[in-house]
Amino acid sequence: MKQAQIKPPFNRVNLAIFVGLPIAALILVPLWGIYQGYDTFQWLWALAFLYLNGMSITGGYHRLWAHRAYNAHPALKWFFAFWGAGALQNSILIWASDHRRHHRHVDDNVKDPYSAGRGLWFSHMGWMLRQYRSNTPDLSNAKDLQRDPVVMWQHEHYVVLTTFMNLGLPVLLGIWHGDIIGTVLLVGLLRLVVNHHVTFFINSLAHFWGKRPYTETNSARDNGFLAFLTYGEGYHNYHHIFQTDYRNGIRWWQWDPTKWMIALCGRVGLASNLNRVSNFKIQRAILDTAFSRARSEMAEAEGNESLKDMLDREYQLFTDFINQWTALRAESYERTREQLSGALEEKKHHLQSKWENAALHTQFKTLEYSLKMQRKRLGLLMEQFNCHQAQMA
Repeated sequence: MKQAQIKPPFNRVNLAIFVGLPIAALILVPLWGIYQGYDTFQWLWALAFLYLNGMSITGGYHRLWAHRAYNAHPALKWFFAFWGAGALQNSILIWASDHRRHHRHVDDNVKDPYSAGRGLWFSHMGWMLRQYRSNTPDLSNAKDLQRDPVVMWQHEHYVVLTTFMNLGLPVLLGIWHGDIIGTVLLVGLLRLVVNHHVTFFINSLAHFWGKRPYTETNSARDNGFLAFLTYGEGYHNYHHIFQTDYRNGIRWWQWDPTKWMIALCGRVGLASNLNRVSNFKIQRAILDTAFSRARSEMAEAEGNESLKDMLDREYQLFTDFINQWTALRAESYERTREQLSGALEEKKHHLQSKWENAALHTQFKTLEYSLKMQRKRLGLLMEQFNCHQAQMA
């Protein structure tokens, strides 16, 4: 007879926060709304706090500290440290360390703290409610964060800081406005519960719902609707393959206010060294995934030998493009190193170097365009294949 698996004990603090507070919000917020009501001032401040907390998590905890996607001025770091504490999602140190483990061991049910492989509920918030072994902090991956004075100050004063941001600040706002209870319920309680679940959507829904255009090696998915709810974090398939890019939504029309905030900070001197993955690498990832998907679909179907031959030829061409790009990258690196080593004594070659660099840039752009055209051809090829399969059926 199979023994029932013994579950770890509950984490009582987390139960109070992640179960108790939502229940309190469901009861108290409507009751006060019926009894007293809320005004525009309180709703606007709740929305402002929601975005300040949320984007301090996405822009600070996540893209700055967990992934080092850019460098930040100390003033911006302190801003993120205070408002991020207001999100009540643990300190920067613990949050970023857990997130790095998630990326390194994504979908591993033993090592990934919030593995989607253990179910939607587990990855959403179940992982925090019990004392699972995968929740045991391991700060060996966060040595750089432990050298950051802002991170360590926030970690050491986290309880006081998060209490002030979640209770003290709404109380002061309520005193100023003349309605302490209503302001605390809306700006403090309801805003906090919404903020929690918006973040949790990325760990859960963004691994179950959406498309995987960049990689199928993990469960992360791109979802525009989730991106709207999560300040741009919903383009999760892209993020999991290019985690050091400060952008999640790479197209101009994709909703990613966190990206826009970081770019604006870069313009005014609060952020620097914004990391952007090259367009060629992005096109390569898309094509690699498309070829893998096409081969899998064609392998399951009978016939279509001519289409399979065309697919093989396209893949060989794709391989040639990659080899050319690799050679160009090596040439560019070597040329840059030569220029740096001889910059003082070879000023007379400056114009020649500029011309050579421009020529390299043109070759890179030509390869990027070739990959875009190949994506279109591959799309047409798969349309032919699907039509043929429909006729066979």
